[in-house]
Amino acid sequence: MQTKGTKNLFNEQPFYVGIDYHKKSWKVTILGEQYEHKTMSQNPDPEILAHYLKKQFPGGIYNAVYEAGFSGFEACRKLQALGVNCMVIHPADVPTSQKEKLQKTDKADSRKLARSLRSNEFKPVHIPERKLEADRALVRQRFRMTKDISRTKNRVKSLLNQFGIEIPERLTNAQTRHWSKVYISWLKDLKINENSLKQTLDNYLQIGELQRKELLKLTIQVRALAQSEAFMENYLLLNSIPGIGLIISIYILVQLGDIRRFKRLDDLCNYVGLVPKMYASGDKIVTGKMVKRGRKELKIMLIEASWEAIRKDPALMAKFNELAKRMPKNKAIIRIARKLLSRIRYVLSNQKEYELNIVE
Repeated sequence: MQTKGTKNLFNEQPFYVGIDYHKKSWKVTILGEQYEHKTMSQNPDPEILAHYLKKQFPGGIYNAVYEAGFSGFEACRKLQALGVNCMVIHPADVPTSQKEKLQKTDKADSRKLARSLRSNEFKPVHIPERKLEADRALVRQRFRMTKDISRTKNRVKSLLNQFGIEIPERLTNAQTRHWSKVYISWLKDLKINENSLKQTLDNYLQIGELQRKELLKLTIQVRALAQSEAFMENYLLLNSIPGIGLIISIYILVQLGDIRRFKRLDDLCNYVGLVPKMYASGDKIVTGKMVKRGRKELKIMLIEASWEAIRKDPALMAKFNELAKRMPKNKAIIRIARKLLSRIRYVLSNQKEYELNIVE
């Protein structure tokens, strides 16, 4: 119980809470400016933590952090609503010593998070509004369905190769890749002696047809989302950029949210993951492949859109041809993707349609 003498003892004093987040429990470390209060386990409930902080440190300023992961942002939103200044950090941004890497425990992780929060050693990730996060879930579901369909198609081809069944030359790569009616009809009419092999192939075809129906339904839902009041204006702006179509437009909008949170183009490129690994020592600078951080789906879509853009935008085509003279085309297209991202940032920031004669 708090006595009269301690009632105002913690007014305006900051406290730092590191949460090692698990589905069934939290490991929580609470630090003051000059001391460590305790490390404890609790049920994964924001209300329990907020109640404990207010009871033990009435009038204090409560700050909390946990790593981004399966838990999403809901716990952070709830803690903020309960008066706790909660942040979420990218796991790769948590300062970690070699000893902590070798002796990784929940207790050590929560302490590490609390110390990093107290020393302000990291930049938190952006927390979207719940509605925007829900829109992201729908658009990402469509992207994942396309990946599932690709896996099913590849499994069918792998099965054919395994049993020495050759695809006729009359069937083009486009027909087999997109599962044309002619290709599906050929697969269904295959004469296969082994009953189990025929059943396996038929099962894959049924799965693929169901997945394609689901993809069509998801595409209709995503199209409706793009044409909703929340996105319609920016959706039309993005569609003015050569190479940017329906799906990538709405994916960009739900993933980026407010474009103004990216102060520079480099910030946006880092968020997407369109930056190379770099090592510099003395006069030696080595650049490598693209970093693995960022939004993989958005990165893939931007690169695919860039191949389309160089066919439609004369300026990008000229730049690509120039780059392709001194580097492989798969590297040159990354540079084009950055330029495409610059166009996206321009039209959304200035609320103007893209024009081919814009000078960069």
